[in-house]
Amino acid sequence: MTEVDAVRQVFAANQRFYEAFGNLDIHQMSALWRQDEGVQCIHPGWPRVLGWQAVRDSWIRIFNNTRSMTFRITDTKVTVQGSTAWVVCVERITMVIDEEPQETRVLATNLYMREDVQSMEPRWLMVHHHGSPVFQRLAEPDN
Repeated sequence: MTEVDAVRQVFAANQRFYEAFGNLDIHQMSALWRQDEGVQCIHPGWPRVLGWQAVRDSWIRIFNNTRSMTFRITDTKVTVQGSTAWVVCVERITMVIDEEPQETRVLATNLYMREDVQSMEPRWLMVHHHGSPVFQRLAEPDN
């Protein structure tokens, strides 16, 4: 597999992650994660969540408390080093709060590990997701 192929595969895995997130679908989300005690997740404003069961439970909690979420992913940078890859991107999330659409931005880092399966194309599974809110500067007051 060439580096270009690996980058393309990781980019596609990252897109599937945001599709599952936007669909609020725990089954889609579960299929994208490596399911062991080494995985971890840091949602904006949350403490670190460790281990697959706790990470899964965190996604269920988010999905159960969200009516809708639309993602527009920008500024994506994919890096592959052997069987490890990471994606840094900006999540532009639109949510409806009190019947009004609200957009927030989150700077995310998603870490993937390649799982090689005989007679199949390698799969890239998420092992870490970290989202940090991006705060906007307030306009300078007129003097």
